Amino acid sequence: MRTIYLIRHGQGGSRQDYDQLSEIGHRQARVLGEYFVQQGIMLGGIVSGELRRQRETAEGVAAAYRAAGLECPEIQSDANWNEFDLDALYTGIGPQLCREDDQFRVEFESLRRQMAEAASPVHRAWAKCDTTVVRAWIEGRYEFGGESFTAFRERVGKGNLGGEGSMAVFTSATPIAIWIGRALELNPLRVMQLAGAMHNTAINMLRVKAESLRLFQYNGIPHLNQNDLRTFR
Repeated sequence: MRTIYLIRHGQGGSRQDYDQLSEIGHRQARVLGEYFVQQGIMLGGIVSGELRRQRETAEGVAAAYRAAGLECPEIQSDANWNEFDLDALYTGIGPQLCREDDQFRVEFESLRRQMAEAASPVHRAWAKCDTTVVRAWIEGRYEFGGESFTAFRERVGKGNLGGEGSMAVFTSATPIAIWIGRALELNPLRVMQLAGAMHNTAINMLRVKAESLRLFQYNGIPHLNQNDLRTFR
């Protein structure tokens, strides 16, 4: 039975430039790597999605192994582990929701105004209109030119889990939740609830035997022993 560590990336940037780690995100990646070293976790392989925040998290963990004088596998890239594109949902689905839902339109306009303020809390939290547009996407209520939820789920299901030995996969909250949902046979809305509750650099552990998946850990943050490192976005 192989162990797969599914790890969410560290805290990203602001909504205008989310796909990079913040200073806190880099610290989270470093302490995660130090924790893995302290626990004696030896990895047979490392896979990362192709998004910058995912790759930077993997690199932070790998650096901790090297700093401890330990060998660390080369990081393999796999776009199947990329997160869905929230901006694309707003571009393709947002205008349709605005025409049909006055409350969404008001919330979306408020979000855009607040995004212009660098210190606004909207950069570190999910807004109600985020949840609305994602739910519409999951339910397939509108046609648009981006990736459908069905296509996204199928893509993530093809993610590289490596060959033999323990693997660490650095990805995002929703791909992790998709795989946990497969292990627990959850419906899509339950999957998104799991994703929404996941900490940055959370450790999620699956064990794989043949075609069987078993969940052994969800949203673990034993390495984040300081309150300022416990973030969701």
